Amino acid sequence: MQKLKEIFRKKMTQTQIKFIRSIMNKINWDARLIGIKGSRGVGKTTLLLQYIKLNFAENLQSILYVSLDNIWFSENKLIDLADNFAKEGGKYLFLDEVHKYPGWSMEIKNIYDDYPELKVVFTGSSLLEILKANGDLSRRALIYNMQGLSFREFLAIETNIKFEELSLEQILNDHESLTPDIVSKIKPLKYYTDYLNYGYYPFYQELPEVFHIRLEEVINLILETELPRLRNVNITYTQKLKQLLFIITESAPFTPNISKLSERTGLNRETMLHYLHYLQEAQLASLAWKNAKGISRLQKPNKIFLENTNLMFTLATEKPDKGNLRETFFFNQLKYNHRVELSDKTDFLIDGAFSFEIGGKNITTKQIAELEKAWIASDDIEYGFRNKIPLWLFGFLY
Repeated sequence: MQKLKEIFRKKMTQTQIKFIRSIMNKINWDARLIGIKGSRGVGKTTLLLQYIKLNFAENLQSILYVSLDNIWFSENKLIDLADNFAKEGGKYLFLDEVHKYPGWSMEIKNIYDDYPELKVVFTGSSLLEILKANGDLSRRALIYNMQGLSFREFLAIETNIKFEELSLEQILNDHESLTPDIVSKIKPLKYYTDYLNYGYYPFYQELPEVFHIRLEEVINLILETELPRLRNVNITYTQKLKQLLFIITESAPFTPNISKLSERTGLNRETMLHYLHYLQEAQLASLAWKNAKGISRLQKPNKIFLENTNLMFTLATEKPDKGNLRETFFFNQLKYNHRVELSDKTDFLIDGAFSFEIGGKNITTKQIAELEKAWIASDDIEYGFRNKIPLWLFGFLY
């Protein structure tokens, strides 16, 4: 255990707190058991270490952070670690990468039940199924989902200017008064293209020149390691998953023809639909329906998008289509806190109430003229007018 403590101290000295993700202030850190789910690379580990550094830097004796992929756990049990730590007076146990530890849910459940003096925070893959975990953690844990940087957060990193989050209602009702204040401080369009290309995953800051190589490695790890481990995908089907993802990349967002997709990949219809859902759970793809209520795994999506625009630049063999980038950006920024559906009359319907058409700077309001509660999200403009809103402003929603 001493070796784990040394690794923890070293990580603490290397942790920067110049920029803090906004989810930090949304987590109820007082809860006894907290779970944070998210895809590889979105910053879960950094979030834990920053929280510790901000709150316990002067009193690390009662704190322990460990990553459960450490080789120490090949011969030692998590429950024994917790037992020893509690006997030493430990109070806060931070467990990273729990999905890499067999039987994690039952042991964390036992820690929660048997060591009430410990507060436990754990992180894991976006594929973790807390509701189905053997330890029945759903009744005990507060679960938070973490996604990549918003455009607002990217701007904070790049400019050192922190803007407040905006609600959807604020954007719809007050965008004409909100945008001048933002544009007076930064030129959002100067940074917007970079965000689409590489700004979604925080690790872009480390080695920007190899960002897309690293993101491709993340994709491969999800497909080759996490899906086989957490969804029991046969390892021999990994190549078919990659093929499916590249097919989506070639034409996303597109209306899938499941029969043709099955023919191209050699997967039957049911397996194909399950794999599409797995790609969504892994935060590699986003599935969209015209009516998202009561959707089952075996119901064909009306459209398929890549989960974020960075994936488009990494996976596409040619420069991504601008229209696809616009829709993917809008979908990605809205779906974190809102229900996003497709619409017969416009591109998207948000929360069953607000209609949006996505387009370039020359798009007119003609298509939404007869609709109530309808707006244009327009690319390549700094300011909006009435029901025409700059597309970039929707990147301030979280």
